[in-house]
Amino acid sequence: MTSPLKPVLPFIALGAALLLAACAQEGSSAPATSAAASSAAASAAAPSSAAPAASEPALDDCAPQNLTTLEPGKLTIGTDSPAYPPYFMDDDPSNGQGFESAVAYAVAEGLGFKPADVSWTVVPFNSSYAPGDKDFDFDINQISITPERAEVVDFSDGYYTVNQAVIALKDSPIAKATSVADLKEANLGAQVGTTSLDFINTVVQPSNQAQVFNDTNDAKSAMNNGQIDGLVVDLPTAYYITAVEIPDASIIGQFPAQEGGEQFGMLFQKGNPLAACVNKVLGDLKDAGTLQSIQDEWLAGTTAPYFKQ
Repeated sequence: MTSPLKPVLPFIALGAALLLAACAQEGSSAPATSAAASSAAASAAAPSSAAPAASEPALDDCAPQNLTTLEPGKLTIGTDSPAYPPYFMDDDPSNGQGFESAVAYAVAEGLGFKPADVSWTVVPFNSSYAPGDKDFDFDINQISITPERAEVVDFSDGYYTVNQAVIALKDSPIAKATSVADLKEANLGAQVGTTSLDFINTVVQPSNQAQVFNDTNDAKSAMNNGQIDGLVVDLPTAYYITAVEIPDASIIGQFPAQEGGEQFGMLFQKGNPLAACVNKVLGDLKDAGTLQSIQDEWLAGTTAPYFKQ
C-alpha cells in the first residue's frame, strides 16, 4: 500500500537460450571445425547476441542450490505483526493461509524450497523499505511499488494490482448492489486526490456528483451519518475499515483491476539477485493462472465479490 494502513490487515521458469543455441548448432550443415572457426571469428567481431541480458539471471543462478539467501538452503520472508486477514490468517504467516501467505509459499515452491525450509521474521511496514541491509530475503506486506522506494530497495514484478471497492452499511440503499448499473443512482464518496475518486467519476459515472472529503476519516463519518450511501476506497483499505473500524459495514463489491493500476511487489535489499529469480517464478504463476486463483480465493468470493459490468 502507498502508506501503512497497518495494523491490519495469501511457481517456475528457466531460460530457453541454451536450447536455442543447441538447435542452431544442430541445424548447421558445416563441418564441426568450420562451425567452431566461424563461431570464434564471430565472437571476436562482436558480442554474442545469445548472451543473457544483464537484468536476467543465468540458467543455473536460479537452481535451488545456487540461490544466495541469508541462510543457505533456507528462505527468510519478512512481514509485519500483527498479520491480518485476508492477507494472513490467525496472525500466523507460516500456515500458508491468506493471500500473501499463499503467494509467498507458491513462490518459495517455485524457487525449490519446501515449506519446512521457509522461516518468517517480523518487519514493521515502515522499516521494510528503509535504506540499508535487510534481515530477510524478501518482504511481502502489501507494499506498493513506487519510484521513491525503488531508489533504495528492489521490488519484484507486481503480484497484485490493487482493485477499488465500495463499502456501505448494512442498511444502505446499495447494500445489495451487484453491478456497476446498481450504483448509478447512489451517493458515493471518496477522499480528495485519490484514485478512488477518479474511479467514481470515470468508471461508475453516477448520476449524483461524488462527494469529496479531505481524508478517509471524514468520509467514514459521512457514511456513518447517512450522508453518503457508500464509500469507494482501495480493497486493502476496505478490508481494514470493515474488519477493524466499522464492523457494521461490509464490502459491497470490488471492481476488476485496471491496467496501469497501483501494484504490490515483494521487496528486496538493493541489488539482491534473488529478485530476478522470483520474477521468473511469478511469471510462471501468472501464465498458469495460479496467481489469479490465489487472489480469487482470498480477496474475492463472498467477502468482496466482483461487480458485474
